[in-house]
Amino acid sequence: MDKPGLVAVDPLQRPDWDSLLASFPERSIFHGSGWARVLRDTYGHRPFYFAQFKGERLAAVLPVMEVSSWLTGRRGVSLPFTDFCGALKSETGGGAALFETAINRGRERQWKYLECRARDAAWDASLTSLEFYGHVIDLGAGVERLFQLLGPAIRRGVRKAEAVGIKVEFGTGIDSIRTFYALHCRTRQRHGLPPQPFRLFENIQRHILGAGQGFVAVARLENRPLAAGVFFSQGGQAIYKFGASDYRAQNLRPNNLMMWGAMRRCAEQGMTRLNLGRTSLSNEGLRRFKLGFGAEEEKWQYAKYDFASKQFIKDIDRVQGWFNGVFGRLPLPLLRLAGCVLYPHLS
Repeated sequence: MDKPGLVAVDPLQRPDWDSLLASFPERSIFHGSGWARVLRDTYGHRPFYFAQFKGERLAAVLPVMEVSSWLTGRRGVSLPFTDFCGALKSETGGGAALFETAINRGRERQWKYLECRARDAAWDASLTSLEFYGHVIDLGAGVERLFQLLGPAIRRGVRKAEAVGIKVEFGTGIDSIRTFYALHCRTRQRHGLPPQPFRLFENIQRHILGAGQGFVAVARLENRPLAAGVFFSQGGQAIYKFGASDYRAQNLRPNNLMMWGAMRRCAEQGMTRLNLGRTSLSNEGLRRFKLGFGAEEEKWQYAKYDFASKQFIKDIDRVQGWFNGVFGRLPLPLLRLAGCVLYPHLS
């Protein structure tokens, strides 16, 4: 049963949802209806956004998607395939009531657990289940100063890529998505992981990029794409969501130029922050790469409540394991098929 004043809302049934979020300066695109639609249309997840209203005004919300799988069970996740997604609150407090309402709904729905991609100190007895690095770039210094703040190795890489003739182009259409996806599949194969299904990126193009909330940056040498990234933008904040590259051209530093080109574009469009997404604590190479762009580092903490034991539990970062060797040996068609089959169960 919902607590008084708190209700479970489906943002896809509220045409005014994104306007209701506008009063929260800390909101991200992940709180909005576009991302909810991407997750529903791609994987069939059911939205339960636990919200508190004061009159017509949205005062607080904890977005949760119900993942229902015959293989891995039913659970609540806030939110699947999202690097971070904290509860939004217009006033101090209220986080405990949101969490309690979500727990009550989880008991009713027989969830195995509730995972939140941002731990809230207001949750009684909560502990950190997982921890990641987060990196955020302040874009307010202006383009010239931003370039000066790049690390020496990053600046050299940008100049080298420009010197050999690599150029960065931007797009929001399905052709840009297809270009990114081809690199994405190769990159995931190199890492020993299945690529996300193409329909995820089709839905991102339809519901996010097509709505003017992001772009694809592609670094090309003549007609050959060497690196690409998918960026979201909303409310003055840009987010680097997906990246991929051709490893054979790594020495030309196309990733450096692609990221710098995206930074410059975001700054010129008036964005104030560029969030570079989460980084595993064990991935020191990626961490150094992101810090090289002048990013400030922070720790992101997740929380996971287990309904069987009635307590918060620890978790492990499953990005590496025995499966990397198996997936890394599969031909691309089989690897893509594995992604289509597995990801609906792994949210």
